Amino acid sequence: MPQRRSHVAPSAEQSELAAALAALRAGIESPVDFSPEAIAEAKSAAPDAPGLDLRDVPFVTLDPAGSKDLDQAMHLSRAGSGYQVRYAIADVPGFVKAGGALDAEARQRGQTLYLADGNIPLHPKVLSEGRASLLAGQERPALVWTFALDSAGAVTDFRLERALVRSRAQLDYVAAQKQLDAGQDGPLSLLPVIGVLRQELEAQRGGASLNLPDEDVVQKPDGTYGIERRHPLPIEDWNAQLSLMTGMAAAELMVGAKVGVLRTMPQPDEEAFTRFRRQTEALGRPWTAGRYGEYLRNLDKADPMTLPVLEQAVSLFRGAGYITFDGSVPPGDLEQAALGAPYAHATAPLRRLVDRWSLAICLAISEGKPAPDWARESLPELPDLMERAAQRASELNAETINRVEAALLHPLVGKNIDATVIELRGEARAAVQIAEPAVTASATVPESTKPGETVTLTLESADIAKGQVVLAA
Repeated sequence: MPQRRSHVAPSAEQSELAAALAALRAGIESPVDFSPEAIAEAKSAAPDAPGLDLRDVPFVTLDPAGSKDLDQAMHLSRAGSGYQVRYAIADVPGFVKAGGALDAEARQRGQTLYLADGNIPLHPKVLSEGRASLLAGQERPALVWTFALDSAGAVTDFRLERALVRSRAQLDYVAAQKQLDAGQDGPLSLLPVIGVLRQELEAQRGGASLNLPDEDVVQKPDGTYGIERRHPLPIEDWNAQLSLMTGMAAAELMVGAKVGVLRTMPQPDEEAFTRFRRQTEALGRPWTAGRYGEYLRNLDKADPMTLPVLEQAVSLFRGAGYITFDGSVPPGDLEQAALGAPYAHATAPLRRLVDRWSLAICLAISEGKPAPDWARESLPELPDLMERAAQRASELNAETINRVEAALLHPLVGKNIDATVIELRGEARAAVQIAEPAVTASATVPESTKPGETVTLTLESADIAKGQVVLAA
C-alpha cells in the first residue's frame, strides 16, 4: 500500500486556524449560495426519457470514501478474447437547461471548489449529490459509453447512448484496493487487467503520468484540521485510465464532426527537456535514455529523491488549456502531450462545467444530429470560464494548505528544523520539504545549496492568519 501520513495542527493553534479558514472561505471571489430560481430548477428539471433501459446491468461506482457527487459508474466484462467497458456518466446536460438560472450560476462557478470543511458545488446539492448523482440503488438517467477492447486493451469500437441505469454498489478506493489485493472476486476484478493494459498503451503513445503525492487538508471528526499526504493507490490509476479512454473517444467524435472543445497541452520544448535532464543529474537520478514518460514511470516511490525529481518534472507539464472549434479543426498539434493523444474532459459533469458541453455535443454526434445550438453559440466562452475557475481553485487550495502548514509549524517558532531542498527558486531561495511535520515551504538557503541536500533552517515566524512562514539558514 502507498504510504499515508497525517499531521494535525496542535490544539492550541486550532481556533486560530479555524478562524483563518473561515475568513478564507468568506473571501472567495465566487458565488457560494444558489438563487431560489436555480434551486427550483435543480429540484424540478429532468432529462428526456431515455430510450435505452440498462437497469439490469450491474454498474458500480468507485470514488473516495464518503463522496456523494458521483459522476461515473462502470461495468466491466470479458468479450471473447477482449473486453467490454460500459462507463455511465451523470446526465447533467439533461438536467441543466441552457439559458436558465442554473446554467447561469454554473457558468459563474466553473467547477466545484473543495475546502477543508466541505465544498462549494458547481450545482446545488439537491442535484449534484441527489437527483443527478449515480447513487447506489437509485434509478438514474445517464450517458453511457460502451467500449469494445481487444486483448491488448485497445479500443476497437465505441458508442454513446442515453440510458436509464441503476448502480448496485458505492465502492471506495481503499476498501476496493484491499479486496483486489486479497484476490477476492468482485465487480472490479477486471479493473487491474484493463487498467494495466491501458497504461501500457499510454506508454507506447509516449504518454507520461506525473503522479505526485496527494496533499489534502482534512477535518477530523473532532473538528481539528490537518494535512494528509499519500501516493495514489494503484486502483486510482487504473480507474483514471477508464476516464482517459472516454476523454479520448470524446475528442475523436468532436474532431471528426469538426465541432467541440479539447483539453490540450503542448509537448515540452528542447530547452525544457535539457533543463530537466540537468536537474535529474544534480539530484543523482539522471535521465539518460528513453522517453521522459518511461523515466518517470520507473522512479522508485520509496526513494527519498523521487519527490524532488517529480517536483522538477512539473516544468514539463505546463501550458494546459482548452481549444474550441466549430466548422473546421484548428491547425497544429491537438494532442494532450501527457497522454500522447487528443483528449476532452467528458466524465465529470457534476463537478466541472466544460464536461456538459463535451457530452451534449458527443451525444448529438452519436445520434446523427447537429450539435446543440446553445453549445455551439457558447463554445468560445469556455476557455476563459474554465481558466478563471481553475485559477480560483488552485489559489484556494494553496492558501488553505499554507494556513494549515503555518499552524503545524507554529509551535516550532525559534527552533532549528532540518529540511530537504527540492527545488531552487532563484538566488538563495528554495522550496524545501520538512519531514516532521510534513510541510513544503519556501526558505532562504545558502547560495551553494543544491537540490536534494539537507539544510538546517531556523523557523523565524509562522503567521496562521496569513498562511505565511519564514524559514532561513
